[in-house]
Amino acid sequence: MPGVARNEPCPCGSGRRYKACHGRTEAQLRRIDFAVAGTQKGGTSAIADYLEEHLDVCMGRVKEVHFFDKDEFFKGEEADYTAYHANFEPRPTQRLLGDATPIYMYWKPTPQRLAQYNPQMKLVMLLRNPVKRAYSHWNMEIKLRRETLGFEEAIRAEQQRSVESAPAQLRRWSYIDRGRYSAQLRRVWQHIPVAQTLVLKSESLKSDPAPALARISDFLGIGPFPRTGPREVFALPYEQPMSDAARDFLHHTFAEEVETLESMLGWDLADWKASR
Repeated sequence: MPGVARNEPCPCGSGRRYKACHGRTEAQLRRIDFAVAGTQKGGTSAIADYLEEHLDVCMGRVKEVHFFDKDEFFKGEEADYTAYHANFEPRPTQRLLGDATPIYMYWKPTPQRLAQYNPQMKLVMLLRNPVKRAYSHWNMEIKLRRETLGFEEAIRAEQQRSVESAPAQLRRWSYIDRGRYSAQLRRVWQHIPVAQTLVLKSESLKSDPAPALARISDFLGIGPFPRTGPREVFALPYEQPMSDAARDFLHHTFAEEVETLESMLGWDLADWKASR
């Protein structure tokens, strides 16, 4: 109902405020416009924090909504998006709705689900040095008490853990697999046009966020961000540095992947190749 403020009585006569009555119904009919889809431990929390400050954007009430990676929501012929939309309460001035759930890039069925939900869906994806990303991921799992293995033991055990979890993907212990970005990007682009995706380097966002945020605002068609200074969100301290043996193992593991990404994206990844 155009022209009705959120806190005014609903014109339907229910006695409730518009935002809690027909305003909520109308909001739930809106499709989410974009997602910050990855990678985990790549800066998605910081991007979500910047977006939450933007007057044109409504982000989910929780940072990671986790809808399109939940297989149980897609067992029927058609998914029910009611619970998903309930996570968003846009104000009249907020033109875009956004979801920041980093596993969306990694979870295999998600790109197809996103495309079926909204063919115009846009994705913002950040890629971090996969060696450092893996260690940050493991550190998080340790802090959350969801991992009992040391880092080198965990990365060497990942293949066996994957076999034991098959055909499902590893959610928690996918330290190496989540760093294989080229396969994830190809899967995304099978269902979502390249023009509807923006791939950024996490290290550039962290060191000099203003250019990356300008690219995001141009990509989404929104105004400039109100604050563009560096920030860290959900950055967990390390109790000790990565061992040389683990670092060397991962550099060898990701060497071909990094070369592939340089060719695929036209990036200079000399910093990722540096062994120390």
